[in-house]
Amino acid sequence: MKKTLLTILQVLVTVGILCWVFHDHNTRVQMGLALSHAKNHPGWLLAGFACYGLVELLAAGRWYILLRVQGIKLPPWRVGALLMLGIFFNMFMPGGTGGDVLKIYFLLKEIPGKKAGGLLAVLMDRLIGLMALIMISSVIIGIQYNWLKTTWDSRHLTWLLLLILVCSLVAIVFSFLISGFGLAHRLPAKMPMRDKLIDLAVAYNAYARAWPASLSALFASFGVHFASFFLFCCAARALSVQVSFGALLTVMPIILTLAAMPVSVGGAGVREGLFVLLLGPLCGVPKATAITLSLTGFMLQAAWGLVGGLIYLLYRPSEHAKMSEVERQVQELEHEVAESE
Repeated sequence: MKKTLLTILQVLVTVGILCWVFHDHNTRVQMGLALSHAKNHPGWLLAGFACYGLVELLAAGRWYILLRVQGIKLPPWRVGALLMLGIFFNMFMPGGTGGDVLKIYFLLKEIPGKKAGGLLAVLMDRLIGLMALIMISSVIIGIQYNWLKTTWDSRHLTWLLLLILVCSLVAIVFSFLISGFGLAHRLPAKMPMRDKLIDLAVAYNAYARAWPASLSALFASFGVHFASFFLFCCAARALSVQVSFGALLTVMPIILTLAAMPVSVGGAGVREGLFVLLLGPLCGVPKATAITLSLTGFMLQAAWGLVGGLIYLLYRPSEHAKMSEVERQVQELEHEVAESE
């Protein structure tokens, strides 16, 4: 019931915001005019497409490194295929089943004898990516805070991002502490996210000992985030949007992080609204142009995501497990690893 309600909420939010975005005829006309600039700058579109390809390459490399720490030796192309499968679900599928759950499920089919290691590698992959985002966002906001606080919307959205990142950092530190002080099994049995926190603590212990690999994965994460930001910079140049690289790099951590919250399908609508709220007042970008920029960047990402969808059609096992079964198996593994700590 909870997942059904979440799916309904995501669809309603997505449809509602997109109706707000596209309801005005003049806005749609101006979007068409803005999009017409792209045909004059195909090189920038190709550069944006390549940027997201670099995102995929660096993310696959990061996960490959972390899998090797667990003694899991999959071919690089196999790791990349699993990664893109997860990206497809993150982009296009509503509900509570994220790409990481599918990545874990299909990874377990590849490594039946190393299930715990596979789970820890996926968790650490997310953890290191989050830590890199916290570092990047903290530096950018620290440098550009005076500019970001010049409008009501940008100031409050910046505070919301900081709140999300601080809560994430608190959860990371908490998982470290319960591991370091041996408090894992003293957590209440019905505590929300109990198994996840304990699994993160286990992952931290495993990868702290392999710190050179963890450090390499962290540097790869910096590349993943900056390549994601530059994709939209390339889209802006393709559309002849008059906004500096510096301005875009400042607002992109806010936009991409908030759009990744599970309140809409793949961030649709939320992402466009954030572009309007930030680029309009801060940079003087018209509403229609800001929306077109957001959609152009997303389409460059979606082109890669559709490749992940094709991989899913060719990859899934013959039993065609239902999503509920996928989630159940992953939750059981998370609980098993937590209880073995």
